Amino acid sequence: MSAESNSSSAVETKIAEAAAILSAIDFPLGKGDFRTKLRQDRVCLVLLAVADLIPSGSWKDVKVHGEGKDSHAPRTRDIIIFLNKNYGTAISPGSYDDIRRKNLDYLVESGLVVPSARKAGASTNDGTRGYAISKDAASLLHRYGSSKWQTPVKQFIKNHASLSTALQRPARMQMVEVDFPDGQTFELSAGPHNRIQKAVIEEFLPRFVQKPRVLYLGDTSKKDLVVDHARLKALGLDLNQHDRLPDIVVLDEAKKWLFLIEAVHSSNPVSPLRHLALERLTAKCKLAKVFVSAFEDLKSFAKWAPGISWETEIWVADNPTHMIHYNGDRFYGPRKS
Repeated sequence: MSAESNSSSAVETKIAEAAAILSAIDFPLGKGDFRTKLRQDRVCLVLLAVADLIPSGSWKDVKVHGEGKDSHAPRTRDIIIFLNKNYGTAISPGSYDDIRRKNLDYLVESGLVVPSARKAGASTNDGTRGYAISKDAASLLHRYGSSKWQTPVKQFIKNHASLSTALQRPARMQMVEVDFPDGQTFELSAGPHNRIQKAVIEEFLPRFVQKPRVLYLGDTSKKDLVVDHARLKALGLDLNQHDRLPDIVVLDEAKKWLFLIEAVHSSNPVSPLRHLALERLTAKCKLAKVFVSAFEDLKSFAKWAPGISWETEIWVADNPTHMIHYNGDRFYGPRKS
């Protein structure tokens, strides 16, 4: 080994070249687990070791997986020995698992490196498992520094999804799927209020509304998730005041009834004041109106029972086949057995 091969400047140059390659394919250098320079340098060094490239070596001489006698698939222990010898590192021989988890696993996911078991059925952490530069990465590495390097970069990116993008996938809020009577499916953000709304759509409507058509449904995070503007306007509802609509508005197209439903979790049953506001909001609508307060369970209903308006309906999700009528003498009298 010449003095030039393992001089600090040659080492730094080769690490910088490896970093340029990783950056070109959108490897997450400077992000996530590779925010620190130590982690960035280490993954670059591991790539160099897998490529069997010493500080004075040329990228056109990188060894690629499966090329006969020139095939190179070092084990994690071999990588540590190579780096300590050629790049002046002082990595502990017992750090082989760190080399795999913190570096090789990422390089494999990026498409640059492939695992190469030396015996059939070797597990991920088997000591005989080697790692090699993938055939897809061959042209990318061999042509680094040439005037035509951007061509294999573009081809590699086309064939392999960006690891940065994959690791930074947006956290998807847990959603609640709601199946509408007409077969459509909508997603509501998770939460107790929307669980009640889901129950209203899927359990209440099929039982108590003969031919339901949902005209309005507000989500806790999107107030106008479902809005039938044309039909609401035709019924005389003022859409300029849609923030005053109840949680759910449903038209029974068979009976020509308009259901105004509040899903009650932490607030807003059909109280006398709310009842009055909804009557004023729908004053121009000629259809008969049914005002409903929907609850998740009887315990929740009991909490709000004293404040609910007469001449309204109560529905409880955990007793879906029954309703409670705050309607005075309308339902007075014996029932048939």
